[in-house]
Amino acid sequence: MKLGRIVGTVVSTRKDPKIEGLRLYLVQDLSLELEGRSSFVVAADVMGAGVGEVVLYASGSSARQTEATDNRPVDAVVMAIVDTIDRDGALLYDKSAGDDP
Repeated sequence: MKLGRIVGTVVSTRKDPKIEGLRLYLVQDLSLELEGRSSFVVAADVMGAGVGEVVLYASGSSARQTEATDNRPVDAVVMAIVDTIDRDGALLYDKSAGDDP
């Protein structure tokens, strides 16, 4: 799994029927300091996440192991919405506090 932030949506009216119904997001990788990196991925969302949220995503064959993506041609999937991040006893991120690293 990797840590990322949803920074945009991807809309495709013409696509393989196997990915119809999946919401596609543009996810930016985050550093340990929760700063945006230069790498991005398009990920299918199975959690109901939204733009701006910090998420965990899986890529490669792991992306096809959720109920919603089983046997679908996806290479990345948003599989968790992050509530808090704690590192070395320090709270780095708290969604409920409106933290925006």
